Amino acid sequence: MRIVLHVGLDPWAVERLRRVMAAKRQGLARRGILLPKSPGANNHTRLCMAVSDPDRVDMLRAQRGFGPAEAQAGLRDALAAGLAREVAAAQPEVLVLSAWQLGQRLVRRAELARLRALLAPLSERIEVVAHVEAPARMLARHYAMQVFDGRARPLSQELARPEGDWWEEARAAAPAPDPDLALFPEVQGPPHWLDLARFTAEWEAVFGPLRLRAVDAARLSGAEAMAEVAATLGLARLTGKAAPEARPAPPAAAWLARARAMNALFLRYIEVKDAVIPRQLWRRMLAEIAVGGPAIDPGSLAPVSRRLAAATAEVAAAHGLDPAALAPPPEAAPWAEADPGEGFRATQYLLAFRPRIDRATREARAAEAAPAEDATRLPPEARAKLAQLLGGPFAPHDRFGRVKEDEQAPPYPPAPPRRPPEGSTGRVIVACMKNEAPYVVEWVAYHRAIGVDDFLIYTNGCEDGTDALLARLQEMGVVRHRANDDWQGNSPQQHALDRALEEPVVQDAEWLLHIDVDEFVNVRCGDGTLDAFLARVPEATNVAMTWRLFGHSGVARLEDRFVIEQFTRCAPRFCPKPHTVWGFKTMFRNIGAYARMSCHRPNKLAPEFEGRVRWVNGSGADITAELARDGWRSSRRSVGYDLLQLNHYALRSAESFLVKRERGRALHVDRQIGLNYWIRMDWSDATDLTIQRNLPRLRAEVDRLMADPEVARLHARGLAWHRERAAALRATPEFRALYEEARATRLTGAERAAWSLALDMES
Repeated sequence: MRIVLHVGLDPWAVERLRRVMAAKRQGLARRGILLPKSPGANNHTRLCMAVSDPDRVDMLRAQRGFGPAEAQAGLRDALAAGLAREVAAAQPEVLVLSAWQLGQRLVRRAELARLRALLAPLSERIEVVAHVEAPARMLARHYAMQVFDGRARPLSQELARPEGDWWEEARAAAPAPDPDLALFPEVQGPPHWLDLARFTAEWEAVFGPLRLRAVDAARLSGAEAMAEVAATLGLARLTGKAAPEARPAPPAAAWLARARAMNALFLRYIEVKDAVIPRQLWRRMLAEIAVGGPAIDPGSLAPVSRRLAAATAEVAAAHGLDPAALAPPPEAAPWAEADPGEGFRATQYLLAFRPRIDRATREARAAEAAPAEDATRLPPEARAKLAQLLGGPFAPHDRFGRVKEDEQAPPYPPAPPRRPPEGSTGRVIVACMKNEAPYVVEWVAYHRAIGVDDFLIYTNGCEDGTDALLARLQEMGVVRHRANDDWQGNSPQQHALDRALEEPVVQDAEWLLHIDVDEFVNVRCGDGTLDAFLARVPEATNVAMTWRLFGHSGVARLEDRFVIEQFTRCAPRFCPKPHTVWGFKTMFRNIGAYARMSCHRPNKLAPEFEGRVRWVNGSGADITAELARDGWRSSRRSVGYDLLQLNHYALRSAESFLVKRERGRALHVDRQIGLNYWIRMDWSDATDLTIQRNLPRLRAEVDRLMADPEVARLHARGLAWHRERAAALRATPEFRALYEEARATRLTGAERAAWSLALDMES
């Protein structure tokens, strides 16, 4: 096996090629090329965090809880084990590892040696590749990135060094790391790696010959991207082409001047007041002082170009690069920090920001002063994860989005009857079910009441009469039911979704939703209907409806009561870890943009719809750039549920969980549902009653459906079947033990997140 280690230096080039490879992951796998997930789902930054010197805590390690040496060592061990598992399972010919931080932040040879030692058990054939550009161009972009990470030193730090050893002087100028004071060398110091000759020499001393590629924005932004991926991986060619993607426009020089001045004040305030400014808050405040104008002209950094000219030319010649690719930009007027404009005074903004900073500081200090959570009941791996969570930015909390749920708001008024547009089936839910009879009527009635027009529901292997109940609802013209007992492939769900595309009700739909019977679309704006939400996002073609996970709320027995009425305890608003909490399902316009409907989203974006789809989150914010092509969960950048969320009642009562545990899963039929699933899903840290404003309209619609004697009979029969089945399961030792252990497992949000992170992937 050959390892390709893509180490930078240009962040956009590396991330661009990684996104192309991620989009082609399955095709690459068929060619024996593995892009692993254990070093990081979106990029492989864990490699950098795992091998940096213990005393050089960078911003990533500090933010993610790997600052302590023992936590870093645990990460390194976990990373080695994860890579070994993925390689053993895939048996690839090429393993691709990609993170621009490797090239920029690993400074000492000991760190490079540690990286090689981590990878050597997998293969000794390690090829290092880097993408480079003219140093002045890289410096202009890097400085902007540093400023938004907190840099307080102006560019004169780099320009005031007309001669000498750039690499050594840059390293000497960088401050020692001090996470408590928000000081990190990679943020405040000059980029030593602009000396491409020394950069090459350092890496080659440990890994052998290094391959350099010139950053070519044209090749990376269009159909040539696949050719660049092939060249990066050392392959003759790769078929296919990548979606176009333009390099983001650089920020205005005036904005950078403002942000740098604010950073200097923030750092001083932290030092003097012992304040804490979380990274998200820091970036948000810098965003609030944004101003337009021209960007920094790389030609104004000519002193850097001249100083590094010889080393750059040496590298270009040694690696066969076109000298023009690394040629300095045309010289311009010498750099001077831009006028921040509009009479900007950083001190005035600091006064305005102080209440938020002080509040964040109080919360951070309170968390530090609080007694440590009783983690003795957690496995050792989970206890280690808990320590990382409590000291990092991923700890769950409820201070996110709307400040307080509107629990006392009056019920929504009855919604007027809806007629689908002429020639359309309107808004259609496609769903798959097995043994869900007690919940069908409520779920169908609820979604009819908020503006869903039709349902296409597939069933397989039903024993509780779910299929008979749906058949009766079909006779009444309420739903369309299809048997899916002849499913083939890896999952009955995907088989059904593929078949659904052939159905006229789907082909003629205006909007499509694929959700399960334990998921309820909770519209939290206007009159609570889909009309109210869609009026807020008229340009949207796709809506990522992020889950809010609801636990069992202490309900043990299966009762004939509404799900949305019984279960009110849920996950906190801010819960980026574990990955399941912020999963989403998609509501999308049926405009032919995607060729396939999958569990969480439509897939296979048609080339002619590039630039025409617009994804929004549950707060109405545009998240197209992140999710247009792939992704099934929200991130800290894309999450939002102020206007709409998807209430996910994965457990319901403890007895319902037993029946679900026996039934198995619709998507992953080869995976069992045991205590691990309960740990992941039984969230109870927050209360959310917002969906209960729909109870009057839900009751009215349920009464209309239950007025049919056959519907009422089949519902009662299904409920009786589930109660009998739950009683029988509780009488067996295995399920009785699971029932008792699940009900006895009481965890805080941080403990639950930590334990979930420590579990092997199940969901």
